[in-house]
Amino acid sequence: MRIGLIGAGAVADFHISAAQALEGVEIGAVCDLDETAASRAADAAGGVPVYADYRDMHASGLVDAIVVNTPHALHLPMVTDAAAAGLHVLVEKPMATSLADCDAMVRACQEAGVALTVGHIQHFMPDKRAARELIDSGELGDVVMVRDYRSTDYRPGSRSDWFFSKQMAGGGALINIGGHCLDRCLWFGGGRATEVFASTAHRFDTEVETDGNIALRLDNGVGVSISVVSDPPQKSDTLLVVCERGVVIADPRRGTIVQVDGISRVVREPQPEDIQSAFTAQMADFLSVVAGGEPEVPLEHARHVVELVISSYRSSAEKRTIEVSRQRATAC
Repeated sequence: MRIGLIGAGAVADFHISAAQALEGVEIGAVCDLDETAASRAADAAGGVPVYADYRDMHASGLVDAIVVNTPHALHLPMVTDAAAAGLHVLVEKPMATSLADCDAMVRACQEAGVALTVGHIQHFMPDKRAARELIDSGELGDVVMVRDYRSTDYRPGSRSDWFFSKQMAGGGALINIGGHCLDRCLWFGGGRATEVFASTAHRFDTEVETDGNIALRLDNGVGVSISVVSDPPQKSDTLLVVCERGVVIADPRRGTIVQVDGISRVVREPQPEDIQSAFTAQMADFLSVVAGGEPEVPLEHARHVVELVISSYRSSAEKRTIEVSRQRATAC
């Protein structure tokens, strides 16, 4: 399968290396408005053709599928245009910036008979998978509470300008970094959220929020707390899962650690290749879905993450708890 990469920044190199590591897939072309970035990525992919307009790449006959690695608000047209061209799609998280866009993307791909997956990379990170396997073994009992603390940097100049545009990004730290946290907290919590209470902070004179807290109540009774903080004294990316008989931490820098009855042990040490191995596993999952398999990350889950981001913004603006619909999207 030949993949067209739309967007040559951020995680493009991970997608390229993933394709190079797997049999039956290759990067067929690269598209980006930044000619320098596109050429660099194309060279890394083996000197493949470069396009400035993704629709020209669609029509080239050089690709069978695309990876959408672009600003969030552009996901909808790029996914629906790919579906119309008969191309399978792996779109980076967040799935979109509105539920209507999520539903339109799913509908377009279903009607065209092409595969659609959403790149929630946390499901493939080795430290998270080790923690998930431990919990699934039953050793720790049921999950009762989840806490997630993630640092980031939303100072102007710390990232591309589009991240600071509410129109283009859909928001700030919560939709971008908080999207990762919501994804993994729902996954480990094992349910859908029924209530959301959130607060946000706008620092550094930015249009979008730079920090935020989210509290969720899941339909199985599990409580979730998420904090995203910009430019703190120490970096953090720690998911803590409290179970009936123990507590497990998953952290890409520290590995996976569990404590049971006062005794701790390391379940998995971090490895230098962990991030790349996650992207390779994600690409393999995409290939499996194209072949007719079920995705590791259900589309309804990816849509629910967007729903909770939107509900968090509403909660923050209205300073109250927001009840979340228990009804699942029929399109997914």
